[in-house]
Amino acid sequence: MSTPVWITATPPTPNGDLHIGHIAGPYVAGDVLRRFLAADGTEVRYTTGLDDHQSYVPVRGLKDGGRTGEEVADSYGASIARVWQRAEVGFDRVVRPREEDGYLAYVQDFLRRLHDAGHVVARTRPLPYCAPCERWLYEAYLTGKCPHCGSSSNGNACEPCGRPNDCADLGEPRCTICDTPAEIRDAARLYFPLAPLADRLEAFWAEVDMPPHLRALCDRMLAHGLPEIAVSHPGEWGVPVTVPGFEDQRAYVWFEMAPGYLWELPEQEREKGDWPAPVQFFGFDNGYFHAVLFPALYAALHPGAALARTFVVNEFYQLDGAKFSTSRRHAIWVHEALAEAGSDVLRHHVLADRPNGRQTSFTRADLERTQALLTAQWNGWLERLFAAVARHSDGRVPEERPEGPAWQRLRAWLERTVAELREAYGVEGFDTRRVIALLDEIVAGANDFWYVHEHERDRSPSAHRAALTAQLAVAGALSAWAAPVMPAGAARLAALLGEDTDRAVDAAALTPPPAGRPLTVPDRPVFGD
Repeated sequence: MSTPVWITATPPTPNGDLHIGHIAGPYVAGDVLRRFLAADGTEVRYTTGLDDHQSYVPVRGLKDGGRTGEEVADSYGASIARVWQRAEVGFDRVVRPREEDGYLAYVQDFLRRLHDAGHVVARTRPLPYCAPCERWLYEAYLTGKCPHCGSSSNGNACEPCGRPNDCADLGEPRCTICDTPAEIRDAARLYFPLAPLADRLEAFWAEVDMPPHLRALCDRMLAHGLPEIAVSHPGEWGVPVTVPGFEDQRAYVWFEMAPGYLWELPEQEREKGDWPAPVQFFGFDNGYFHAVLFPALYAALHPGAALARTFVVNEFYQLDGAKFSTSRRHAIWVHEALAEAGSDVLRHHVLADRPNGRQTSFTRADLERTQALLTAQWNGWLERLFAAVARHSDGRVPEERPEGPAWQRLRAWLERTVAELREAYGVEGFDTRRVIALLDEIVAGANDFWYVHEHERDRSPSAHRAALTAQLAVAGALSAWAAPVMPAGAARLAALLGEDTDRAVDAAALTPPPAGRPLTVPDRPVFGD
């Protein structure tokens, strides 16, 4: 029996609707892996949450004219859940921090236990303050220049270079609400020193599968000395700290996410530290948290627990040469793209253009080309095939079985291709750009087979019907092989052929339907909503 697989995707911040950069990052890709493994008979769970306590939530409310953080989180949280459903992204568990009994207490206990064990310590250090707003500045409340790369950065972490900061070390710090230059004052906060766990982290980095860009970030942080990370801030939004003397502070939201991931698990697993090593999907801007902070926290509290097995990391997906950004409203929203193109087209497009190892850029013209590809190549072939069966075989699967050298060559090529497809779908070789390229090649090969064997119609009706059966076998295989990528269209195709859904991506799917089975000409595009 195969080992269970736990897949996680970074919880999105409900400070806006999901944009295409989000969908091109963790969420659809994680769903593809989940569907592939489940169809293969692997026990799999795919989990995430909503990042309600992120400071970008109340900041969005302030910028929107005074909405509360609760109002912002509730409205956008509901929108995010609707978009996931419409995009055919299926989670087994979605944690909603403000709604679930026991969640706050679990996070508070996680922090308190680390403090009691000496892993979390009190420090008094400089922190920016905005006098006009009467507010301490950190994370979304603060902007300045990253002390490591010089880029524009918010407090606590820099998106472009991925490294953490301590807020007061930002150059030219300013309040993001009123744009006033920040004052620097001393503040007592709780910190988590990473250096004592350096050896454990190095051993973990040697084992985990992660891309070179993230590995280089880990190496840089180690070479410069692993820092102490602030895990609490004076504020009003988030999980209240229960460590004595710090009850007026809130847990740093990226600290909260470490126990938040564990909250996605059954209680027995998280309490015993007995969970499967996860496959984690996230963007490079979240890389330090997943590769450095979270493993260190888990190792400190549960020394024998499994750490991550694989990091599946996407780079930034750009729009007009700049990163998609919810907070800056530089985005194309997923609900708009779904209304225009549907889930099949959008999923095919973002998986083919996924920023895996390099940044890529979205344009509406490219999305239209994807739609045209599915219309002409995928749907065009299927429409011709079903219409030909209706005309030349009375709407039933022909009695003639595939045969001859051309079919043997096509079948052998497809068997080799599905072996490559399995590799690209699997955990170790996961690469959705390769998956899409292989699926498009399969459809192109089926189209070529169609045009070559159309000449059989006049020469030998029997040979022509055998060629139709061969193509029905390819169509049946496609309904299984494309299901992780385009589940809606694949399910429609399986239903038209009378095939089961959730079949494995393997050569066994390349079997013609039973002779005589009635088929219906599709009354709408198979792939495309």
